[in-house]
Amino acid sequence: MTRPILKIFAAVALPALLGACTTTSSIDAMSDPTASFAPVSARTSAVTGTRAVWVQSRGEASASSGQVSGLVRKKLIGPDIAVQVALMNNKGLQAAYADVGMSAADVWQESLLVNPKVSLGMVGIDPVKTIEGAVVSNILAMITRPRRVALADTRFRQAQLVAAEETLRLAADTRRAWINAVSAWESVAYYNKAQQAADAASALAAKLGETGAFTKTGQAREHVFYAELAGQTAEARLAARNAKEELTRLMGLWGSDIDYRVPDALPAIPRSVAARRSIEAEALRNRVDLEIARLALEAEAQSYGLTQATRYLTDLELLGGIEVERESDEEGTTTETKPFAEVEFVIPVFDSGGARMRKAELAYMRAASLLAEKAVNIRSEARAAYDAYRSTHEIARHYRNNVVPLRVKIEEESVLTYNGMITNTFELLADTRAKINSIMLSLNAKRAFWIADVGLGTAIHGGGGAASSGGGMVAAVADAGGGH
Repeated sequence: MTRPILKIFAAVALPALLGACTTTSSIDAMSDPTASFAPVSARTSAVTGTRAVWVQSRGEASASSGQVSGLVRKKLIGPDIAVQVALMNNKGLQAAYADVGMSAADVWQESLLVNPKVSLGMVGIDPVKTIEGAVVSNILAMITRPRRVALADTRFRQAQLVAAEETLRLAADTRRAWINAVSAWESVAYYNKAQQAADAASALAAKLGETGAFTKTGQAREHVFYAELAGQTAEARLAARNAKEELTRLMGLWGSDIDYRVPDALPAIPRSVAARRSIEAEALRNRVDLEIARLALEAEAQSYGLTQATRYLTDLELLGGIEVERESDEEGTTTETKPFAEVEFVIPVFDSGGARMRKAELAYMRAASLLAEKAVNIRSEARAAYDAYRSTHEIARHYRNNVVPLRVKIEEESVLTYNGMITNTFELLADTRAKINSIMLSLNAKRAFWIADVGLGTAIHGGGGAASSGGGMVAAVADAGGGH
């Protein structure tokens, strides 16, 4: 009497079992966090030169913290070390990596078939007259399962690229923060030297004033110059501390780990810059955000197909089971078993799916327009970044090779003529002020070049801040003395 229900259950459950067997390998892949994160690490390490780390346990967190301390505590750090620490220790980036795991779990979930529903019912309590048993399976879910899995897989690949983009952005932001911190302390160092010269000039003006060789107006000019320079030096120190604090924040440091130093000066700019004749094509090949936009368009196309497949039929269930009925009379008890099968579905009387189809079409068109706009913008960004890279290099070289040497020469000649009593004090001090201004402009131009160097990498690789090679910058860190 139990044979009919076994046959019906097998007919309903067999597709589910077969489907589960075919997705075992994909489930294993999606359930392995290391495998799902490996493409992110591979994509970003080629650009940043540093392997991204996804910390997923307390033991890994402890080991990572120890490595970070060994890299920064009481150490003079360069830009590559700063980026390495940020990719290991920034908690916001770790949160972005968790999105990759959740997207992998979504693929895993879609790979699984919908659990069948089992229902049991009876009529009468004592004695039981009728027993009903049924197994319900969602047929539509089985039919649309390949489309849903494909869509979830596209979203998963998109999440991987978004994580890579966040990694590149943090790397670029960290490199910029390192440049800003070092440049700020370099300005402080020069302001200190200039303040010593201004202090000497102020003292000289006071002595000349005592002898009557210097007017009170001239003395006031030198005193106010010294006072203004002292204020500018204090502002430069504050800016340098804030710049270093921003670097500390991006690296995720706190406690005793913030006891690190950066060099006193940025490395010299290179003699020449590389020619990038195909900068637009290079950017179109490598930009992560363009790939994200492409996957968004692919996802919308898959979503459109899924909507089209379920336009008229949004729910289809197959119900199969048996009904066992027992009757008692004077002659005895008889039992009758009857198999049954039912199909349940929604009739599209009021909602024919037209609105959902129109929404899916517009979503696809929107994604296509955004992809086209992204490609145009990337071309423009690449051209602008390369132009800024070359122009800032030329400007920095001009200040280094032409303006600053001339100002130094003028000051040296002024000192000689002053000692020979040919040049008066006013001219000497005016030349000193002009040299200070020219050197500060030169320092700012050098900083602008290294920032543009990072921006060029951003334009090529995307992510809002992809790190550039910066080979010359790294090599010069070892030669820098002191540090802050």
